[in-house]
Amino acid sequence: MAAARTSRSSAKDRPSYRCTECGYSTAKWLGRCPECQAWGTVEELGGAPAIRTTAAGRVTTAAVPIGQVDVRTATARSTGVDELDRVLGGGLIPGAVVLLAGEPGVGKSTLLLDVAAKAASDEHRTLYVTGEESASQVRLRAERIKALSDHLYLAAETDLSAVLGHLDAVKPSLLILDSVQTVASPEIDGAPGGMAQVREVAGALIRASKERGMSTLLVGHVTKDGAIAGPRLLEHLVDVVLSFEGDRHARLRLVRGVKNRYGATDEVGCFELHDEGITGLADPSGLFLTRRTEAVPGTCLTVTLEGKRPLVAEVQALTVDSQIPSPRRTTSGLETSRVSMMLAVLEQRGRITALGKRDIYTATVGGVKLTEPAADLAVALALASAASDVPLPKNLVAIGEVGLAGEVRRVTGVQRRLAEAYRLGFTHALVPVDPGKVPAGMKVTEVADMGDALRVLPRGRTRTRQDPKETAQG
Repeated sequence: MAAARTSRSSAKDRPSYRCTECGYSTAKWLGRCPECQAWGTVEELGGAPAIRTTAAGRVTTAAVPIGQVDVRTATARSTGVDELDRVLGGGLIPGAVVLLAGEPGVGKSTLLLDVAAKAASDEHRTLYVTGEESASQVRLRAERIKALSDHLYLAAETDLSAVLGHLDAVKPSLLILDSVQTVASPEIDGAPGGMAQVREVAGALIRASKERGMSTLLVGHVTKDGAIAGPRLLEHLVDVVLSFEGDRHARLRLVRGVKNRYGATDEVGCFELHDEGITGLADPSGLFLTRRTEAVPGTCLTVTLEGKRPLVAEVQALTVDSQIPSPRRTTSGLETSRVSMMLAVLEQRGRITALGKRDIYTATVGGVKLTEPAADLAVALALASAASDVPLPKNLVAIGEVGLAGEVRRVTGVQRRLAEAYRLGFTHALVPVDPGKVPAGMKVTEVADMGDALRVLPRGRTRTRQDPKETAQG
């Protein structure tokens, strides 16, 4: 008995350690926290926490058959911005918590301030809480983008308890917090933006949203790698995760759904950022095209799918004589690895040798990023056109994935891509074999490999490598 008491006493008196950043507890000291990967944050607390068990308690709501659950409370309400409603699946659900993340300066605050003004009405108040700017700064932006409303309330707070107090006073239907990394709870140790603080702030606002039936939009920061800053648990707790993308030097902005408990994640919202604010683009294809009267060598059009939305984009290529031993390979809006693959396929399968010792520049128009393999054929044709200095036929669209053997593979959504190209006035398309139903009045050429595709170029000025078989026969 004495030995047993001694064992229990030693286990009780054993010191415990806790991470000051994320709250992770352990029985021994660690130099690096295994939860948040921070160094030197594990400190001794004292006795190890006793093991507790939870007894069954009183239920708040009785369980009912799923067919009897009332779904009227989960009806979406429009945000007033059609492109954002498209991504959300119709609008904001009461009680839903949405996390919008993006790089600094991409336009997150401008978009959400526009949403805050358009969603405010007599029956639905909106509370905009800013932790990064003063109230006067937000007011000046609201005047510039014409986002003023009598039912839009503004507060500059960085204390969680003060934010919850504003909820009791205003009783909003929509809460916008810019941003979750700037608000801190006085009851949690650590600086604002730390693991523990972000977890506590998000948890408190999620509980308030569910209890009040209030929609919440949280702005999140991203790391230099593009991931959402803070604990990974944050993305699991919220209902919707949206990614706000765009090059700060271009006008186009894209909102993608990463996670959506109320709808699909294959929709993309397109916006244009300008001096007067941000506006939705129902037909953004015009941003990615260059209007010209004559065809230019080194350009080719393709149709990319952003979610379910087809967008016509232009690929441009330029080749010049290199002045250095190692020729330059520069890309903008395209994946460097895929462009290098297309260069190798053109040299080996297309027998074009004019690219090996020349500087090559490839880019897209309008800041659009082409990452899907369906743009391979357009990239290859643009490079071949630039090498031969011969333009492709006017109103030509190329769609298809190119393999290392030179074959042109099928891609998804060919019919939707062709319909969008035809709607914009393009009448000739190069597609993989068996594209399905094509729009009436559109000339479609099926290509099985790069040899078939390169036949659209005039052969007179194309620099090709002589076939060894033809040399032997000669």
